[in-house]
Amino acid sequence: KSHDNIQQALYELSSHVVRGNLKHEQASGVLADIIEFREDMPSILADAFCILDIETSCLEEKTKRDCFTQLVLSCLYLVSDTVLKERLDPETLESLGLIKQSQQFNQKSVKIKTKLFYKQQKFNLLREENEGYAKLIAELGQDLSGNITSDLILENIKSLIGCFNLDPNRVLDIILEVYECRPEYDDFFVPLIESYMYMCEPQTLCHILGFKFKFYQDPSGETPSSLYRVAAVLLQHNLIDLEDLYVHLLPGDNAIIEEHKREIVEAKQIVRKLTMVVLSSEKTEEKEKEKEKEEEKTEKPPDNQKLGLLEALLKIGDWQHAQSIMDQMPPFYATSHKPIAIALCQLVHVTIEPLYRRVGVPKGAKGSPISPLPNKRAPKQADSFEDLRKEVFNMLCYLGPHLSHDPILFAKVVRLGKAFMKEFQSDGNKQEDKEKMILFSCVLSITDQVLLPSLSLMDCNACMSEELWGMFKTFPYQYRYRLYGQWKNETYNSHPLLVKVKAQTIDRAKYIMKRLTKENVKPSGRQIGKLSHANPTILFDYILSQIQKYDNLITPVVDSLKYLTSLNYDVLAYCIIEALANPEKERMKHDDTTISSWLQSLASFCGAVFRKYPIELAGLLQYVANQLKAGKSFDLLILKEVVQKMAGIEITEEMTMEQLEAMTGGEQLKAEGGYFGQIRNTKKSSQRLKDALLDHDLALPLCLLMAQQRNGVIFQEGGEKHLKLVGKLYDQCHDTLVQFGGFLASNLSTEDYIKRVPSIDVLCNEFHTPHDAAFFLSRPMYAHQISSKYDELKKAEKGNKQQHKVHKYITACELVMAPVHEAVISLHPPKVWDDISPQFYATFWSLTMYDLAVPHSSYDREVNKLKVQMKAIDDNQEMPPNKKKKEKERCTALQDKLLEEEKKQLEHVQRVLQRLKLEKDNWLLAKSTKNETITKFLQLCIFPRCIFSAIDAVYCAHFVELVHQQKTPNFSTLLCYDRVFSDIIYTVASCTENEASRYGRFLCCMLETVTRWHSDRVIYEKECGNYPGFLTILRATGFDGGNKADQLDYENFRHVVHKWHYKLTKASVHCLETGEYTHIRNILIVLTKILPWYPKVLNLGQALERRVHKICQEEKEKRPDLYALAMGYSGQLKSRKPFMIPENEFHHKDPPARNAVAATVQNGPGGAGMPTSLTINTAKLEESAAEETDKLKEKSQGTVKVINKTVNATPKVTTSNGNSASNSKIIKEKDDKEKSGKEKDKEKKEKIPATTPETKALGKDGKDKPKEERANKDEKPREIKEKTPKSDKEKEKAKKEEKASKEEKSKTIVTTIESKSVAEKEREKEPSREKDVAKDMKSKENTKGGEKIPVAGSLKSPVPRSETSECEREQKRRKVDIHSSPSHSSTVKVSIHYINHTTPTLSKSKEREVDKKDLDKSRERSREREKKEEKDRKDRKRVAGSSKHSKSESPSDSPRSNEKEREKSKSKSSGKEKGDSIKAEKMEKSSSGSKKVK
Repeated sequence: KSHDNIQQALYELSSHVVRGNLKHEQASGVLADIIEFREDMPSILADAFCILDIETSCLEEKTKRDCFTQLVLSCLYLVSDTVLKERLDPETLESLGLIKQSQQFNQKSVKIKTKLFYKQQKFNLLREENEGYAKLIAELGQDLSGNITSDLILENIKSLIGCFNLDPNRVLDIILEVYECRPEYDDFFVPLIESYMYMCEPQTLCHILGFKFKFYQDPSGETPSSLYRVAAVLLQHNLIDLEDLYVHLLPGDNAIIEEHKREIVEAKQIVRKLTMVVLSSEKTEEKEKEKEKEEEKTEKPPDNQKLGLLEALLKIGDWQHAQSIMDQMPPFYATSHKPIAIALCQLVHVTIEPLYRRVGVPKGAKGSPISPLPNKRAPKQADSFEDLRKEVFNMLCYLGPHLSHDPILFAKVVRLGKAFMKEFQSDGNKQEDKEKMILFSCVLSITDQVLLPSLSLMDCNACMSEELWGMFKTFPYQYRYRLYGQWKNETYNSHPLLVKVKAQTIDRAKYIMKRLTKENVKPSGRQIGKLSHANPTILFDYILSQIQKYDNLITPVVDSLKYLTSLNYDVLAYCIIEALANPEKERMKHDDTTISSWLQSLASFCGAVFRKYPIELAGLLQYVANQLKAGKSFDLLILKEVVQKMAGIEITEEMTMEQLEAMTGGEQLKAEGGYFGQIRNTKKSSQRLKDALLDHDLALPLCLLMAQQRNGVIFQEGGEKHLKLVGKLYDQCHDTLVQFGGFLASNLSTEDYIKRVPSIDVLCNEFHTPHDAAFFLSRPMYAHQISSKYDELKKAEKGNKQQHKVHKYITACELVMAPVHEAVISLHPPKVWDDISPQFYATFWSLTMYDLAVPHSSYDREVNKLKVQMKAIDDNQEMPPNKKKKEKERCTALQDKLLEEEKKQLEHVQRVLQRLKLEKDNWLLAKSTKNETITKFLQLCIFPRCIFSAIDAVYCAHFVELVHQQKTPNFSTLLCYDRVFSDIIYTVASCTENEASRYGRFLCCMLETVTRWHSDRVIYEKECGNYPGFLTILRATGFDGGNKADQLDYENFRHVVHKWHYKLTKASVHCLETGEYTHIRNILIVLTKILPWYPKVLNLGQALERRVHKICQEEKEKRPDLYALAMGYSGQLKSRKPFMIPENEFHHKDPPARNAVAATVQNGPGGAGMPTSLTINTAKLEESAAEETDKLKEKSQGTVKVINKTVNATPKVTTSNGNSASNSKIIKEKDDKEKSGKEKDKEKKEKIPATTPETKALGKDGKDKPKEERANKDEKPREIKEKTPKSDKEKEKAKKEEKASKEEKSKTIVTTIESKSVAEKEREKEPSREKDVAKDMKSKENTKGGEKIPVAGSLKSPVPRSETSECEREQKRRKVDIHSSPSHSSTVKVSIHYINHTTPTLSKSKEREVDKKDLDKSRERSREREKKEEKDRKDRKRVAGSSKHSKSESPSDSPRSNEKEREKSKSKSSGKEKGDSIKAEKMEKSSSGSKKVK
């Protein structure tokens, strides 16, 4: 700095003089004073003068130039002439007088420079003596093993140079030549050259080496490796600089970059050629020739001196210089040359040797130790993992994919990685240890950048793949999958070689896959195995793309994967997940109603491959869980397949009843008889699945996510989707939950299960699990806990008596279930527990079919199968004896297991039944009404569970029967069955496809029980006769009197069953005619399921058959899936036809003797239609209520309210029907007075449904449904009136009708009956629509041949009635009731506990009083009716003409002779009927006032 400052100061001083600001004398004086300060002051001053000289010479002003000249002249004594001559311009020197002439001076300097720099000194050439060189070579070539040192030789060399006048540069060249020939004497030559260099200029050595390299740069020249080595050693000892030498080497860096780019382009061209479709074999031949020519061209690459030097540097261990050379080149360009890659590998070998020997050598392996480099300047050998990070990882990164040249080093690196991971994990993976974390990330980077790409370039090296898996399996799957993702999607694009390899792998994969069949699985599998060792990601990606297109490849592909390594299986798992998560793929087919076939194929492949091979499942399971978290349920298909294949747990709706029965037994019976395929050998695979779930804590989360997602499918996911698809997804979600829950229950140990599943209230309230799913998950836990508690109690007190055992079992149940009873209270509002107890609720939800019944027939069936098998084994002559023995032993052992299991289950069931017997009295509290109790039971227990699974459907039906058999207090079996059968429309309409199937099974089992009771009086009397469930009088006190007369007798029960069959028909016909996809599909599924027990009555069967036939015709083109269902059902229905019976065989149409009035009615036109449904003594009912007749108004209003409430109260359960609904509320009223009033009103209402059963089968055109229904209802008011007065006019009408045709009559009669039944309801809506009726009837009969839909009772339409005008309707209903026909008086009110029957048991005196009043009223009514009747008949006559072809379509046609008789009886008894019907009604009313409660 001081030098610069002085220079600046001198320059400024001088420039002031030049500008004239200062006199040169003053300046020279100052300069003279300061010149002594520094030695170099004259030189600094000369520099300042030099700058001013240049500046002033350029100026035009002469004054400044003169000032400068004067200044210099005054300072000549301060600066020597020589310095000024060196620095100043010749012209200036001349003006100063320092030289004579500037021109001569210039010429002289040129001559001197030429002599110095360009003239060859002939001195040496002339004076050198060759002998000197000979002596020099002898000196350098002598034996150096003794005490000869480089210093000694150097002195000798100096002497030789002096003595023989040798050129020092040539001497240096000879020393280098000799060194090349004697590379082993590094220690001698390096110090020699180092010492010699003091005599030369620093650049001399570099120039000499440069000349040597240039000599070999001819196209044909090849640089000797010895030269590279010498250069490398000199570089390592810093005798030359790499930058100085690098410029002398060829090729230039630009040429190298160009070559690299060319390689990439060529690789891409090869890929393009491989993916091109070649049409002829000639073209391929041409291509091959081209390839050969290209190979010949590129066989001899020009000598690359930079790479040669690099190789030499690596061999001697000079990593720093080697690294700086590689940095000048494109990535991996240097190591793509095999010699360099091998040299670098060797250096890594040496560097890692000590650490590898300490931690990496496997037990028992010797290995060949590698000696360290003799060179002290080589990289330090690694003794710890930390040392690896300093040098080795860096070296490996430069190697990249070319580590493939040295598989042994590959294995060593992997083993070191394994050892590090072991140490890393044993430290507990502490995050604080930053060093370890950094090392871990380095290991991952090396794996990604070096190991996996190198594996891709190795040729089918299965051992390396397995070795690598040894390290990979220590990584969590998230890291592994990340590495596979990089490998598959990025690594292959990073290097020309890898680009080629990828194309070749795909090409080969195509070749193999084209030829893969079931027959050549083994050879193809071997080829796939070979290909997969190096490039699994590419291969599997292609295989999976093929499987997604062709699902018939799944089986052969799965079988052919048996030659893979563990690493490849893991990669396969990743590839599957990546394929599943592909965002570009649509998960739905284009019609948006079904899941895409690619997804189904992948799921199926998943299940098969995960079962057969030991692949880790965690990633796949986590993927499914993540998809569920994101609200996507499509991928549950995968979980479903995996669980099905790995655990052998099938979920199918197509199970036969035999299979279902087997599924209610123990585990052994389930395995033998419960599944379609005999699923064997699932022990290992199910264990693997269980371990994966437990290790990653996915068991409960998956259950909860599925349970929550069921509703998510509908309300979140299903927004835009087609209803059919939403149903499918819902079913898939539900089925997978059931299947997965079943797997956990049967595979998890008791401790594991209990530890993971929280209590029921936590499941429902905190995790928002639906109740059915929550109990489904908790049920195995309760069973486990009870059995373990029971075992504890048995051990504690050894008593072998059966009683003791039962007692202990019950104690165990109480201990386990008490907390559950407490917990369930929070699940529902407090009001619920007024009707059913928490104990009953918990008992219902915690038991299974295994607890209720032993499937003896299933056990017998399986045991017999085994006996048959054993006999076949005995008879088999070809089987070798030892195999026979083994097979027989297996069968015997299985047989013993089954028998033991049966015995165990039998004991268990007996204990459970004992427990239920003790509990039953506290089950149903019925604090409100029995009807309400049944409602709650159905709503909260039966309906949710019966559609949960097929076994649950059977369980629900069985449970209802069990509750009945146990004579449970406050349980009305009759009402329960009635509510189930009365209106199934809403339930069916709201089911998914699989739920409909389960609901069908439930109805089938319920019908089976009902049919059994219906079939035989003895059975009925034994199983129902004296049971409280069949009481027909329900007392307000809650006392279930055992009076025989209160029970429903057998014949009336048969009427009720007929009513139920009728209701089912009506609901089915309605659903079939809606045109709605879901309604039609579901009802067909339900009908198929209940086919064994329904339809039993011929006319109902015919009505159904017609509707189904119509569906077949309509849907054939539009909706093929509905067409297939309908055709299937139609065929089965036809095959059942021979077993159907006429209605009069199904139940006696004539009522029992005591119903005198009702009997006459029944023979009338309405009779046939009206099963004398429960003729239950209304008299008795009414006796229980003491009420005066003048309060009739109050009563009817009471009923109105009741109906209002119940109509909408429980849509699913109550089926909003005036009948059943009103009853449910009536019971609530404890007040006897009100009760009797309501009962009367109810009777009136009930009369309506009673008529309908018969008419029901008259279907109606589905298209105009709502209007036609109204029309039907309209007809009814009129036709009701027709019924009673059947006088002369009626006879005339009968004659007219006969002309139209006898069948027509029966048809129209049926219609009248039907319309009567619904008349009252229609009146509620529109009191008089009489004009429309005729038109509607015509349209109906013209369009559909007289078919009409039953619109009776509860089933008006799928839409519940509005409550708005309920009061008005009730008023109208009351009017209608007053006019109702006698046939209604025997109505059965099955929907209920109160079954009204009109057979009066009143005293004669009262009868007479009532008769008089009745007769007066009936006369007035009959006159009105006759007028309207006349008009109706005319209308009907017209209709008859148009509907001849429809004669046999109504279910009530059955015995036609009956119709004629009815017709006659109508006219004969019309007068009498009038009186009787009125009597009956009046008596009902008066009896309630006159009689007291018994």
